[in-house]
Amino acid sequence: MDLAQVLTDGLRAATGVPAIAYALAVIGLNVHFGYTGLFNIGQIGFLAAGAYGAGISANLWGWPFWAAIVAGVVCAVILGLLLGLPALRLRAEYLAIVTISASEIIRITVRSTSVESVTGGPSGIGRWASSFYRINPIPEGDYGFLGIAIDQRKAWVMLVGWSLVALAVLVTWLLVRSPWGRVLRSIRDDEDAARSLGKNVYVFKVQSLVYGGVLGALAGLLIAIDANYTTPGEYQTVFTFYMYVALILGGIGRILGPVVGAMLFWFLLQASDTLLRQLITDDSLLGGVIEQRDIGSVRLAFVGLGLMLLVIFRPQGLLGGRAPGKAR
Repeated sequence: MDLAQVLTDGLRAATGVPAIAYALAVIGLNVHFGYTGLFNIGQIGFLAAGAYGAGISANLWGWPFWAAIVAGVVCAVILGLLLGLPALRLRAEYLAIVTISASEIIRITVRSTSVESVTGGPSGIGRWASSFYRINPIPEGDYGFLGIAIDQRKAWVMLVGWSLVALAVLVTWLLVRSPWGRVLRSIRDDEDAARSLGKNVYVFKVQSLVYGGVLGALAGLLIAIDANYTTPGEYQTVFTFYMYVALILGGIGRILGPVVGAMLFWFLLQASDTLLRQLITDDSLLGGVIEQRDIGSVRLAFVGLGLMLLVIFRPQGLLGGRAPGKAR
């Protein structure tokens, strides 16, 4: 068994584009759930809104790449307002129903053949982000760190992606320590108390939903740019639950919790995949017990086991849980 390969594959996944996208999306989810107490289980809908907003603008209307990116972000803002204005007056469980329903409506709509001329249907929208790679300042060649090899194309996406994560962490850190952030935490801890102090709870909730949704849109854009393709399969509802797993792993209501949680989630997912593939060979421990087709399910079970152990022995997450009225 090659443990070095297991570790290398895990580190590659923990620093790769999916982990970066999850970090961005989970930072937004942390603003919703960790700082405001909004139970949003449709975060993947914001990712789809960003990716398809940009893809349609570039492919159908011929907008320049950067204008298409702005269009994707605007689509997330509009979605946040459409969801927030009617739904944030509801209780938490009803907000959850509204958000998960909206994400499914978006996914089913964009893959529908009736709008295939606009969204590409099940096939999606291809090659709309090519101009992003034409401005790549990184010289052609292969680059590596800790045994992980990447080309200049992937290095460019990762550089932009991790820069966005750092910017999102900084902006969120400043916001949650501002008067605006203190109001959000007061809403999370006691909504009635915040309202009694004259705060417009409804407006703050809408603002929180929109801000976290914009971060989700940036995550969706990054996924689409990396693939230079936008497909409905990338935006399934189950991915929101994976984001919650990452949030719990890192620590709810912690500034760096989403980043650590996203990296750990993808490390566990890929490391367990590589480990299982080594263990199911004919001369190994699990040879003949687990089939190749079962690896995807079993590795998720490993992640679930890790989450169970974390909840049992450190329920506040790796970086610690949130404290009432305090941002950390």
